[in-house]
Amino acid sequence: MAEHTSDKKIALVLLSGGLDSATCLAIARSQGYECYAISFEYGQRHDSELQAAERVVNALGAKELKTIHINMGDIGGSALTDKAIDVPESPTEGIPVTYVPARNTVFLSLALGWAEVLDADAIFIGVNAVDYSGYPDCRPEFIEAFERLAALATKRGVEGNPISIQAPLLHLSKSQIIHKGIALGVDYGLTVSCYQADAEGRACGKCDSCRLRQEGFRQAGVADPTRYC
Repeated sequence: MAEHTSDKKIALVLLSGGLDSATCLAIARSQGYECYAISFEYGQRHDSELQAAERVVNALGAKELKTIHINMGDIGGSALTDKAIDVPESPTEGIPVTYVPARNTVFLSLALGWAEVLDADAIFIGVNAVDYSGYPDCRPEFIEAFERLAALATKRGVEGNPISIQAPLLHLSKSQIIHKGIALGVDYGLTVSCYQADAEGRACGKCDSCRLRQEGFRQAGVADPTRYC
């Protein structure tokens, strides 16, 4: 297990290639962390977001980007991992079918493992409980619970120096996130948020994620750099 070679703080950032996670990486860097990034190929509909994650790391900087391969399509139950389930293109009631069961729990657990190896001080995740689709694993209660789990389940936690779970976007609106990211130099034209982007990374402009992103730029008074089909 790695030991710190300097006094610099280390952060592991969950990086999907979308607007929120790119902002998280910029925030972590602005707070003086030496950043590593982790992405997941989990059986999602497209890999355009993984290509976007590479672009974001190249633009903002990170010591390493690691992509973990898991297949949550074997579990199914989500429009993002099962192409037999259509991605909704209009608002729906309740938790939408784009929710991937236990995704953030799985992602954070795997991130926690690498964070231990890196001897990281913090894990950053771009969950948001204001302008979001109502996913249960994007709520403050979930983040608080996982941070308690991390303190119990790791060597650092047992030794009294637990890894913190940072969710700096949790209580921000999408427009506030965009303003913060622009101030930190994020180029949102590099990012992909669409649930069903094409092979070139062009967004559908119709899914829930696209609608939230479009409205965020509109409220922020900032030109939307997204490429649409």
